[in-house]
Amino acid sequence: MKKVLVLGAGRSSSTLIGFLLNHAEENDWHVVVGDLDENLAKEKINGSSRGEAVRFDIFNEAHQQKLTDGFELVISMMPASFHIHVAKICAKHGINMLTASYLTDEIKSLSSEFEKNGAGLIMEMGLDPGVDHMSAMKVLDRIREAGHELRAFETFTGGLLAPSDDDNPWEYKFTWNPRNVVLAGQGFVKFIQEGRYKYIPYQKLFRRTEVIHIPEYGYFEGYANRDSLKYLDAYKLRGIKTLYRGTLRRVGYSKAWDVFVQLGATDDTYELHDVSTMTHRQFINSFLSYNPDDSIELKLAHYLNLDLESDEMFKMKWLGLFDDELVGLEKGTPAQILEHILKKKWTIEPDEKDMIVMWHKFEYYQDAALKQIQSYMAVEGEDSINTAMSKTVGLPLAVSAQLILQGKMSPKGVHIPTEKSVYMPVLNALESHGITFKECEITS
Repeated sequence: MKKVLVLGAGRSSSTLIGFLLNHAEENDWHVVVGDLDENLAKEKINGSSRGEAVRFDIFNEAHQQKLTDGFELVISMMPASFHIHVAKICAKHGINMLTASYLTDEIKSLSSEFEKNGAGLIMEMGLDPGVDHMSAMKVLDRIREAGHELRAFETFTGGLLAPSDDDNPWEYKFTWNPRNVVLAGQGFVKFIQEGRYKYIPYQKLFRRTEVIHIPEYGYFEGYANRDSLKYLDAYKLRGIKTLYRGTLRRVGYSKAWDVFVQLGATDDTYELHDVSTMTHRQFINSFLSYNPDDSIELKLAHYLNLDLESDEMFKMKWLGLFDDELVGLEKGTPAQILEHILKKKWTIEPDEKDMIVMWHKFEYYQDAALKQIQSYMAVEGEDSINTAMSKTVGLPLAVSAQLILQGKMSPKGVHIPTEKSVYMPVLNALESHGITFKECEITS
């Protein structure tokens, strides 16, 4: 019997744990789920005879010892900052490990120890990062192997609502960590366009978007992610003319979101006063000039040069930003207060479905002809629990775990899934679970 340990029983672990338990009998696996909340771990096990729930605290030395209790594989779904503590133990004791989080320099430094002890750690094995790496590298390697010259690569991913008859003008609700959505894009943005390095400051980010058409799914808009340049080496793209990574939303989202950015409502660096008695309307007014004769709606429209009947103002009204409803917090930064207000309208309902959309564009020269390949994927969730987000984050980890436990994939050292020996078997396995990419070719 092979033992696998999943650390973290949150929503993003649901698909992963379900997959492992469903395949445990036929593969003779024992699946242990550890979480600080043991009851949550028990819920995920759901009475399976092949599962076991335990309380796990990575900062408890006795609990750390559980990692060395004969596990063939450890999958960490805990907060990203905790992975290093798990990785050090796995590296020392030669235990294979998987995570969906971004690779850090500190964890990368453990590569030789993992390799020396005959084990491997694959990070960034989720959706984004994860499926984006693997699906992009499959096409990039194919173009290179054919001897063609790559000219441009663009890639976008979005977690959205599935198409419905709902009257939500944003066509968006939270399908992952709301805090990350509110703080999205802060910091710096860097990319390459037509051979030039380009930079976008945060206050201009949501005004610099492009419209993307995805066959079968319609039109979307994309805004740039923080640092596209770190993929020059990861994807072996040195010398490419255009490299751009971004996030997808429905058309019109970014202009409306920019209202919050320009107001300062996404700032997370200081706390507001008298939050306990603050209403939605007062929250917006706190960023506007004093004028006892003008309404808050009029002041906002004038401040940002918006028409009172504009789409942006309608979206604000739909969210209840001009209502006299109490915020419902005792204290908070502007970003925390905005997040709390948005949750009231943007929390996905039990019967609502989310959708993940991913789109890549590759440009290359075949002899003198400029050609283009577009590759795209869309996955819909079933409901608010069995979401597309959970599926597309959990299944890459799940099928990777299956391949490792079956001896069909044996990574040594620390990696992200950009090598063919990893991405091909994982992508092939994902196709049987509905995570598939379609391609169309365009000749200029």
